[in-house]
Amino acid sequence: MRIAAIAFLGVQVTPKTNWSFLLLRTESGLTGTGECTLSDHEALLAAEVARISARLVGEDALARNRIARLLPHAPGGLVTHAVISALEQALWDIAGQAVGRPIHALLGGALRPAVPLYANINRGADPRTPAGFAAAAQRAVAAGFRAVKLAPFEPMVWEDAAEPNQRAAYAEGLARIAAVCEAVGASVDVMVDAHWRFSPGGAAGLIRDVVPFGLFWLECPVSEANHAEIRRLRGLANERGMRLAGAETLAGLGAYRSIIEAGCYDVLMPDIKYAGGHEEIRRIAALAQTAGVEIAPHNPTGPICHGHSVHLCATLPNLLPLEVQFGETERFFTMTQGQDQRFAAGAAPLPTAPGLGLALDEPPARATPWQPMARPWLDPRLG
Repeated sequence: MRIAAIAFLGVQVTPKTNWSFLLLRTESGLTGTGECTLSDHEALLAAEVARISARLVGEDALARNRIARLLPHAPGGLVTHAVISALEQALWDIAGQAVGRPIHALLGGALRPAVPLYANINRGADPRTPAGFAAAAQRAVAAGFRAVKLAPFEPMVWEDAAEPNQRAAYAEGLARIAAVCEAVGASVDVMVDAHWRFSPGGAAGLIRDVVPFGLFWLECPVSEANHAEIRRLRGLANERGMRLAGAETLAGLGAYRSIIEAGCYDVLMPDIKYAGGHEEIRRIAALAQTAGVEIAPHNPTGPICHGHSVHLCATLPNLLPLEVQFGETERFFTMTQGQDQRFAAGAAPLPTAPGLGLALDEPPARATPWQPMARPWLDPRLG
């Protein structure tokens, strides 16, 4: 079964969000789909898809081990990793369609009948006040979620700590957390994503200040490269009853091996869009399990990433709930055909159709092509 074409499709879904996809078509008429969303890098993703397409057209679509290898030292960095990860996803979709079985069955079979989810309410909070975040959290709980996550500290960046507005931004962030915790009650887990906004000293103060909230985890407090400080912060968090989570933009087993061996995190968050795809994350999860580290894949983007993540998570023994973007756009549910992606009491049922079990509805997706983001969600210094 030969590859006939590989194409990039970027779609604007809100004024601040694009989703990016890779479509792989075979000479036999099958289409496999992967997601490579990487905010503010759509033009580079399109160029990288075109580059790999030139050498892969005509290749065997079932030769996944040979044509979808992730090389950590790739000159294209995370852009290349995202495209290769999407290629690997699409090839699994093709493989499942070819034999009439869902991806999770080809990965050795599901360990659970449904995948537990937590609601990332960050982009669905409007207004971005403590009350606005609390209302978003209450909507998620009403929809059946028993865990929610917020990223409350915008516009903080530790490099600007001397500026007067930073103290106010920190206080506002703590107020947002307090409002969410009060709104959902003690029976709902609350996680906080710090988006690398803190210095090590500032993060230590943050851990102290969030103790009264009883957080389930604190995520990405400092730069990912600072292993010694991350390990120290993990100790501070654990002493106060919190997990430390992170590592959402790393790629390849080697990058995660160093994080695991350094003892940085209680929870690793590999993203199927960046880490290398299904098989690479399964290797990462297996290594993490030997160290007692839990896996909660990063999954705050589009429906194709979510679909692949559900197949993957069904097979992981050391799984915590899977992230899902909640309340950002209805297009998450309407952009695809096939498996119904709507959440069932805070969980994702396992697909039973061959391959991924869903495909992009291409005409309406193409009707809103990706657009440059004048104001991306994150300060460019953060990622």
